[in-house]
Amino acid sequence: MPDAELTTTELLTHYSSQLSRDLDENVQEQDRVRSEIEALQARLLTLQRDHTVLATMQQALESGIPVQQVRMSPPSQGYDLPAVSAPGATRRKHQTPTLVALIRSYLAEQSEPCSAAEVAAALSEAHPDRVIKTTVVRTTLEGLVARSSAQRLKQGHSVFYMSLEKAPGDGLADIDTGEDGSTGRSAVGG
Repeated sequence: MPDAELTTTELLTHYSSQLSRDLDENVQEQDRVRSEIEALQARLLTLQRDHTVLATMQQALESGIPVQQVRMSPPSQGYDLPAVSAPGATRRKHQTPTLVALIRSYLAEQSEPCSAAEVAAALSEAHPDRVIKTTVVRTTLEGLVARSSAQRLKQGHSVFYMSLEKAPGDGLADIDTGEDGSTGRSAVGG
């Protein structure tokens, strides 16, 4: 019988040590899985933030809202200090004409009234580096009408504009307007 007790003790010791090793391995595996889960959760949060930013940018592009473009300046020499400009220097190095100036110029060149959509399309084609929206052009044209720099002509639901800044005899008096101020021109959305 002593052999049986010895064998039982050996078995208990063997199983006990095996269970201790299995428990340790289990705890280590749990720690490893927890760290993987934490890394995956951090990655998931990053992806969710990126998705939100990308979705917002896509909506802005699809809705026509202009995305601000950041102009990169050449790297400065030395420390990252803000550039100091000379007193009285303007912020813009290259003066670009304002939208009002572009619209005035375009209207002055036209021999017949134009819709806001036509003006916007022509200016967008002539200035592909600028974002020119029809609604902004229409608002600007209405501002020119308010300042008596342009004339608004209506034909049904269509509205056309022409410059009042033309020299006499440039075709301003040649346009046949009806009693309601409409021209003989066919309606072209606007």
